[in-house]
Amino acid sequence: MCRSSKKMKLGVFRGVLVGDRSSIQNMKLTPEVLEACYRAGAFPMDDGYGRIGFYRSDPRSILELDSLHVSKSLGRVIRKETYEVHVNRNFEAVIRACADRRDTWIGAGIIRAFIRFHEAGKAHSVEAYKDDELVGGLYGVALGGAFMGESMFSRMRDASKVCLVHLVERLRSRGYVLLDCQIQNEHLARLGAIEIPEREYLERLEHALILDRTFV
Repeated sequence: MCRSSKKMKLGVFRGVLVGDRSSIQNMKLTPEVLEACYRAGAFPMDDGYGRIGFYRSDPRSILELDSLHVSKSLGRVIRKETYEVHVNRNFEAVIRACADRRDTWIGAGIIRAFIRFHEAGKAHSVEAYKDDELVGGLYGVALGGAFMGESMFSRMRDASKVCLVHLVERLRSRGYVLLDCQIQNEHLARLGAIEIPEREYLERLEHALILDRTFV
């Protein structure tokens, strides 16, 4: 759910991988294009100048749904019900909060496209509130039995981690089989995420996409 430089660029259009960047520069980022992107195992990123490219990572970071590491301190936060957790209460606020950082791949075009994707029922958010104030959250894409995590933010300690625990519990209870974290980093590794070869990821994605699952 966090990005680094370890990625491979490629274009995606209606499920077809396109190698020529010029073929995607003027492409409108519609919900249909976004869905084709994720079904092909890719994800969009803004380069900071409003130009959107499509990427895949090899190896790929995933979190096995039975392997989430919950520390003792995080467990205490959850048991104390420090935060109130909601799903899809304010998707736009979550994605804008995720984009509110010095270096971001979530540009205005991606925000607009994901709001439409959310309205189409394909993008979802998990949100943490304290005294009715949004203090943490995450968002991603649900297709078939796969959830592709995009980004998370936290304004209070452990708020985004609480959302991740809620997400994993929701996915497990609803029969999802794949939680994609895209590109590995130390934070994800501490939570239990692992890296697998891209070939294996694409095989697991293909299987997950044929499943009939409902996020909400």
